[in-house]
Amino acid sequence: MRKMLKKLSLLLIGVMLISLFSGCTKNTSATSSSKINVGALFELTGQVASYGTSEYNAVKLYIDNINKNGGVLGKQINLIKADNKSASDESINQATKLTVEDNVVAILGPATTGNTKAASSVALSKNIPLITPSGTSFDVTVDPNTNKVKSEIFRACYTDPYQGKVMGEFAAKDLNAKTAVIYIDNKSDYSKGLAKSFKEQFEKLGGKVIDQEAYVAGDQDFKSTLTKIKGINADVIFIPGYYQDTAKIAKQAREMGIEVPLLGGDGWDSPDLLKIAGASALNNVYYSNHFISTDPDPIVQDFIKKYKDAYGTEPDAFAALAYDSAGMLVQAIKDANSTDPAKITDALANLKNFKGVTGTISIDAQHNPIKQTVIIELKDGKQTLKKKISAE
Repeated sequence: MRKMLKKLSLLLIGVMLISLFSGCTKNTSATSSSKINVGALFELTGQVASYGTSEYNAVKLYIDNINKNGGVLGKQINLIKADNKSASDESINQATKLTVEDNVVAILGPATTGNTKAASSVALSKNIPLITPSGTSFDVTVDPNTNKVKSEIFRACYTDPYQGKVMGEFAAKDLNAKTAVIYIDNKSDYSKGLAKSFKEQFEKLGGKVIDQEAYVAGDQDFKSTLTKIKGINADVIFIPGYYQDTAKIAKQAREMGIEVPLLGGDGWDSPDLLKIAGASALNNVYYSNHFISTDPDPIVQDFIKKYKDAYGTEPDAFAALAYDSAGMLVQAIKDANSTDPAKITDALANLKNFKGVTGTISIDAQHNPIKQTVIIELKDGKQTLKKKISAE
C-alpha cells in the first residue's frame, strides 16, 4: 500500500510539473514571438463609425506596408482589430481584452475624446502606451485633478483649447468679426472645450460672444434655435460639433437664410458632411483641421495615392492622423530598439521631428504634438486651403 501511495504521489507531482512547464513554455513563446501585437481600438460601428473606420483603414494601410517591407526589428506587426462600438464602456472592455488576453505592446486609438479617456484608464493601469489619433480634449493626456501628465498616453492631433484659440483668432483677425454666437453640443466635452477657448481668444482680441445656444447630439430639427440665432444677427456662428449634427445645422441654417460664416473644428471633417448638408449649404464655412488633401507635399500625396488605391476613396483628416499615429509608434519601436512597452513609452515621450502626413511632429512635455494647423474653407462643399498656421 505504501509503495502504491508513493508511486501515486510521484505520478501526481510529475503531472503538476508537466502542467507548470507547459504553462511556462506558453508564456515564453508569447513574449519571444516573431510578431509584435498592436491593438487597433476604434469606433467601427455606432454613432461615429465614419471616424473610426477611416482611422482603422489608415492604420492597417501603414502597418501592412511596414510588414511588406520586412516589419520592424525583424518582426511582423500583428494588428489586432477591436470595435468599441462608439461607446465608453465598450472601449474599456476592448482595451482590457487587448492588454490582458492579446498581450499587445501598444494601442492605437480610439478616435474620440470620451472613448480615448475610457480606454486610457486601462492602458495606464497596465502600463501600455496608447496613441489616440484624434482625441483632442486637453485632459486626454493630463490629469485635470493633479495636472500630472498621464505617462503612457499620447496623441497625434492638437488639443481642443489650441484649435478653439486658432478659430477665435481667425474670426477676429481674418474675418474681422466683432460679434459671435456659439452653438454647442451640450453633452460633448469636445464641443464645450472648443467653445470655451474660442470665446476666450475672440474676446481677448476685442470681439464679443453675444449668445450661446445648445443642442444634443442626434437632434434632427434645429430650426427653433436657429430662428433665435438669426434674429441676433451676429457676424459669425461658431459650431464646434461633429459632422452628423453640424451638417444638418448648416443645411437648415442656409435654408432659413442665415448666410454669415459658419465656423467649426476638426469634427466637421468627413466625406459624409457633403452628403448630409448638400453643396449649396457648404459655402462661407471655415474649420480648423490637421491636413488638406491638396497639399503638394510628397508625403501627403503618397499617402493619398496609397489610401485611394487601397479603399477607392480619398482619405479625410482622421485617416491622416491615424496614419501618423501608426508611424509614430513604429518610429518609437525603432528608437527604443525594443518591444518592451516601457521602452516604447519612453521613446514616444522623446519623439522629435517625425515627418508625417499632418506635418513634422515632435512630442512636448504634455504628450501633445508640436506641428502645423490648417484652416479649410468650403466652397460648394469642396475643401480649399484658407490658411496654414505654423507650429508654436
